[in-house]
Amino acid sequence: MTAQIGDLLFYQGQRMTICDAPLGTYFRLGGAYPEFEPSSTALIRGYVATWQLLDDRLYLVAIQGWLSNGEDASLESVFPGYPERVFAHWYSGRIRVPRGKLLKYVHAGYASIYERDLLLDFERGVLVASMEKHNGVSDTPDAPEGYGVGAFTVFPRPGAQEGAGE
Repeated sequence: MTAQIGDLLFYQGQRMTICDAPLGTYFRLGGAYPEFEPSSTALIRGYVATWQLLDDRLYLVAIQGWLSNGEDASLESVFPGYPERVFAHWYSGRIRVPRGKLLKYVHAGYASIYERDLLLDFERGVLVASMEKHNGVSDTPDAPEGYGVGAFTVFPRPGAQEGAGE
């Protein structure tokens, strides 16, 4: 599998890319699952979710991507009636936030290794612990900083023709 574009997290005044997909837990637990259209091998799940940590509670605040019916995905695509945010009560687990320079690139999922990992542990959507794990120090001065597959790249909508509607 190709390295994946990460979800986004706003935490302590910073925008971070996470190496996890907490919304996938919701779908695995039986939550309504609209059919997303993967836009590239780097976004096989078909969406990028944006999360916010407020008062130690994890909230889903946006979903960006496309549905297989051609519509844009949104928070209301998954949670009708909740256009602004949804408390992630379904999520218990660890979210990994890579920090620092890239030590080893792995062309699979979220397996690349960075100098540090911020590890955030949640129980039913509430932050219960955080720690930083040190993985080493880069000896390459120009090594990339931060998770490099984190920016949501806009790919053409599947099946859309360039210049259509002009």
